[in-house]
Amino acid sequence: MSESPKDKFEELFRMQQSLNERIGVVTRGMSEEEQTKWILNYTRAMTQEIAELTDSVPWKWWAKYQKFDAQNARVEVVDLFHFLISLAQVLGMSADDVFNAYVKKNELNFKRQDSGYAVKDESDTKHI
Repeated sequence: MSESPKDKFEELFRMQQSLNERIGVVTRGMSEEEQTKWILNYTRAMTQEIAELTDSVPWKWWAKYQKFDAQNARVEVVDLFHFLISLAQVLGMSADDVFNAYVKKNELNFKRQDSGYAVKDESDTKHI
């Protein structure tokens, strides 16, 4: 019997929590000061991973030596998931929380496209 996608997502959260705790980062029960520190740590790490992902594609239009490195790009995407899941955990979000918020935000994004998304409404995400 195979796992559902939701079960796999929950397993990623479990695995990330285990890895974080192994390196000494316990995301449950963090103070606001600790949350702030780790939100900054993880967003900075994600910025670096995005730079590494960018370097996996030939973005320097002036340089002819570059090659597309699809394998490295895939690894960088996975690295981003590690930090993104950690970030969610720092914010007290479970796999279910992220899944449910994603579903709601995805529905809103479709509604925005259906309506032409001509006006930004800061309050339309309050329910997520």
